[in-house]
Amino acid sequence: MDANQAFEILSKSGGLHAARIVTENTDKFSRLSVWRMARALRRGVPVAKIIHQKWFYGLRFYTNKYTLDPRPDTETLVMAVIADVPNKNADISILDLGTGTGCIAAALAKNLGGAHVVAIDRSRRAARVARKNIRNLGLSGRVDVQIANFARPRAISGHFDIIVSNPPYIARGDTRVDTGAMHDPKIALYAGNNGFAAYADIAKNARNWIRPGGRIYLEIGDGAGQGVQKIFTDAGWIFVNQLPDLAGINRVMIFSGPK
Repeated sequence: MDANQAFEILSKSGGLHAARIVTENTDKFSRLSVWRMARALRRGVPVAKIIHQKWFYGLRFYTNKYTLDPRPDTETLVMAVIADVPNKNADISILDLGTGTGCIAAALAKNLGGAHVVAIDRSRRAARVARKNIRNLGLSGRVDVQIANFARPRAISGHFDIIVSNPPYIARGDTRVDTGAMHDPKIALYAGNNGFAAYADIAKNARNWIRPGGRIYLEIGDGAGQGVQKIFTDAGWIFVNQLPDLAGINRVMIFSGPK
């Protein structure tokens, strides 16, 4: 089967845009592989999960069913950190909590030439994906992927200038989750306490990992700002700022180290 035949079949299952991306990023087309891709498109599987790649902050990442696909909203988080570092080649240490594909850690390392990043995830399969991406991007010497759970206060050793996280923040049972997200790992999406449980863990434990004068940068869900701010200020952190994404939704919150 050639690419044109595959495109015709895939377009009937997922539309012209999806069919174009899949065919442009696939080398060989067998009847079985095209049937499987068409079936996945009909089920609402995101194109990134089918071709196993997604671009983020100008970098290409491998992704699979064990990782959250990088999203444009999260680029706001990366931009916020980069904007706050006046010397892009300064020797700084960064901790990425819940790294998934490693997209945040890699984007920061690529754009902050002196940064050294420790990226953690509690999922061994996600950590395997992150390590693959770090190797592919030539960052193995500057990004260290570890298996650890930020819900545990002694999970991480060392102290960091910057802590960054896109934690799970969707409340269980939230019906606003789009079809594509249903194919992401639930561990990366959902959190207890109406979506605030991961923030509470970070607010409590990250004080053990932040250096004096350090800052923490967090991605938040739509409308979660007030709740996240209360969790962190109650834990002694100092609110610095919040930033909107391209849609105008407050997406990033920044706190300085706890008192």
